[in-house]
Amino acid sequence: MIVSNRRSLCCLAILVAGVLAGANALMAHHSFAMFDTTKSTTLTGTVSKFEWTNPHAYIEIDVPEGNAVKHWSVEMGSPSILMQGGWKFKDLKHGDKITVKLSPLRSGEPGGLLVEAILPDGRSLGNGPGRGPAPAPVAPGK
Repeated sequence: MIVSNRRSLCCLAILVAGVLAGANALMAHHSFAMFDTTKSTTLTGTVSKFEWTNPHAYIEIDVPEGNAVKHWSVEMGSPSILMQGGWKFKDLKHGDKITVKLSPLRSGEPGGLLVEAILPDGRSLGNGPGRGPAPAPVAPGK
């Protein structure tokens, strides 16, 4: 009986340790610590790629900088969250001109977390519901 209780306790301890280790890995993946959310950068450029993928979508944008072009990677939420905020997988395509406002990477590399995007059709979309500008209210009767 004592051996059985010790074995059960040992198995339970291993199970708890495994769950906690997995939880830390999951939390690390969803950390936004790499972005400086106290700052914002606004860029206007050309879409080189729009990746509508899980767990995060990305806008790859080429931004003119003097006589050169700098490539930026803009991280977004998941497609399901973005759709709730008005995004569609076909909203951007290669060659589209857009303006993005983002929280830059703390490392100084050319990338960041999307705050707002002004699409070629003039729509302003954030990074999902409650994560960026709210849609403009619709006038009564329209």
